[in-house]
This record gives sequence, structure tokens and C-alpha cells, in this order.
Amino acid sequence: MTGILDELAWRGLISQTTDEEALRGALKAGPITLYCGFDPTAPSLHLGNLMQILVVRRFQDLGHKPLLLVGGATGLIGDPRMSGERTLNPVDVVEEWVGRIRAQIEPYLKFDGPNAAQMVNNYDWISGLNAISFLRDVGKHFRMGTMLAKETVARRLASDEGISYTEFSYQVLQGLDFLELYRRYGCTLETGGSDQWGNLLAGTELIRKAEGATAHALATPLVTKADGTKFGKTEGGSIWLDAEMTSPYAFYQFWVNSDDAEVIQYLKYFTFRTREEVEALCLAVAEEPFKREAQRTLAYDVTALVHGAAAADAVVAASQAIFGRGELAGLDAATLAGVAQEVPSAEITSGTSIVDAMVAVGLVESRSAGRRAVAEGGAYLNNENVSDEDLALGADAAIAGGWAVVRRGKKTVGLVRISS
Repeated sequence: MTGILDELAWRGLISQTTDEEALRGALKAGPITLYCGFDPTAPSLHLGNLMQILVVRRFQDLGHKPLLLVGGATGLIGDPRMSGERTLNPVDVVEEWVGRIRAQIEPYLKFDGPNAAQMVNNYDWISGLNAISFLRDVGKHFRMGTMLAKETVARRLASDEGISYTEFSYQVLQGLDFLELYRRYGCTLETGGSDQWGNLLAGTELIRKAEGATAHALATPLVTKADGTKFGKTEGGSIWLDAEMTSPYAFYQFWVNSDDAEVIQYLKYFTFRTREEVEALCLAVAEEPFKREAQRTLAYDVTALVHGAAAADAVVAASQAIFGRGELAGLDAATLAGVAQEVPSAEITSGTSIVDAMVAVGLVESRSAGRRAVAEGGAYLNNENVSDEDLALGADAAIAGGWAVVRRGKKTVGLVRISS
């Protein structure tokens, strides 16, 4: 049972633990119960959350029992951020997001068998607390010095905005979660990102003081891109797990654009590829980086994991087809709409000429440049070379959902949606 720590270490997924030897001892004694928490502060989880779900999945795959906590109560409060006070969301909105996030987490884990995963909601125990019992039974175990020393709290206190008592109390509530799960389910390990380390320790300390028992915490590293910028962010915002918020095509493109310097680490973090498979892909990066085999493997694996193999196959086909390396006819409207969010696109009316379509989508700067592209053989409609600058785009030019692909040369591509 100690194999999980060796597996996590090889994948680079251990940033900190409270006492690794003690944790190894607990794992050696038999399967343990662990938990990871997710607050509904948005309608979808993002890539940072995916990393935590997969850590829990790796524990379950090796025989341990996971608890997945969705914070119906803590989501009403919000973990303090470096950037400033959160806006408190309405109760009904948070309740809706709880359901959405539960549904997102469930497909990654097994909910039957001897180590079946279980979903829990901290609203079940926090909502029933009264102020006096909270202060007497929980608050007395927390020391102000420790709470004030937390990096986020200290930085916020030093800012002009400061920090509210509401957000300052968050760490107490997260500590209470661990204590409740220890009492209810015998949970002895909490996992989370290294930015949550202070909150993780709040729980282990509360269990020690309130129950005289030992509990453990394990933090994963924060993920950054090779250039040091925040992982999981693009110009359009966060990369979400919800297909309506980040299309499968955009999701795939995020991964396939990974830098050579980061792709192997991402394969370790976000896929279930074996050590031998990862080493082979590492060699491919070193010897034939232009083939981008590691990036394509990463992008397909994670897209299939999150959106399903059919969606992954569709976006791979779209990625090839729009640049003339596959058939456009098999692409569906949803996939093309996702592509349109990532490449230049425009709405045109039926009968618009190919030259005006190229101008509308930004493939050329002017009609004269468009006519020149046609004359030089560099204009394409749905991967077919266009020789007539007056060619009109009508309903017959649309592939699916009213979309048509216009291209200049081999690499400059855009989508137009043809309306009647």
C-alpha cells in the first residue's frame, strides 16, 4: 500500500507532507480513507481541480477509499485570495454550482466496490452550528498567531483592502471539515494544492487537539508554464472542465500547444501513462521534437479523459481537416463552433464572394489582397482551391451548422458562418 507515495513522487506530485514516514506507516497498515475538497466558487471546475481529482483517483486505484467534499458551506464564504475580497455569491447560485461540480467529479472515480468513493457536502454539518458551540468547541483550538502568519492572510492584512472576518475564518471551517470526516468516516489524510497548505495543517492540528489523534496532509505543487506564467490560463480566461465554458477543441489546443520543456511533466500529472510510456515520449521530445508526439499524446489523453474519446477524436479530426489534412464532411456543428472560438471567424450573408469572406474573417487586409491571393492560387474554400474571385458562398458551401472554412495558403485559416 506504500506504492502510492512512490508513484506520486515519480510523477512529481508531492510538494509537502506533514510526516512522510508516519504516512508510509499508516499506508503500510492497510487502506486508508482520504479526502479532497472543492468549493463551488464557479459553475465549473478547472485544470487545477482536475489535478487534485486525479491524485485522489490514483489513491483509489491502489485500494484506498476517497471522500470528495463539495463545499456547500465554505463555498458561501470563499477561501481568501491574494488579489482581494471575494464577492459572496447568492445561496441558490452556490447550491446550483454544488450540483454541477458533483456531476463533474463523479465520472473520474468508482462509487461501488470495497473502496467506493463517496461524495460529501460540508453544508450538512456546518449549517447546523450555532455561534457559541462553534467558538467553544472549535475556535478555542486555533491560535491567532498561526492564523495571522498564513501567507494569504498576512499579505491581505498588509494591503489597503485588508481582510474580512468572514474570509479570515475560512481556515477554521476547513479544519472543521477534516475533524468531521475523521469522526464520521475515519478519514486520516487530506490532499490539496500547496497553496492550501495552511488550511490542510489547520485540520491535522484540530484533530490532534480535539481527538488526540494523528492525521496527515499531502500537498501537490502549484503548476506553472515553462515561462513562469499561471497554468491553465489563456487570453480568454481559465481552462474549464465544462464543455460549454471551454470547448473540447479549445481544451485540446491548450494541451497540444504545450512547450517541450513542460509536456513531460504534464504527462505525469494529468495522464495515466506508465513510466515506460512517458520515458519513450521524453526520448521523442529530445530526438524528434518537430513531430510533437508527446504534445499530441497529452492533448488526446486529457481531452478523452475529460470529454470522452468521441469528442477527442472529433477535435483531432477537426484540427487536421481545417488545414487540409483530412475530410471536413465528417465534422459536426458543435465541433466547428468550438473551432470558430479559437480561429478568426465572421458572420456573412449568403452570396458573399470568396474575396469578401476572406476580408471579413481577416485572412487578407483588403479586397485587392484577396483578389491577388485567388489569382496566385492561395485561396481555399472548404479545402478546395478557388480560382474565381467572384465565387459566391451560399448554403451549398456550408458544411455543418452553416459553417464554411476559408484558408489562405497552408496555415492561415478562418471560419465563416453563412446566414440566409
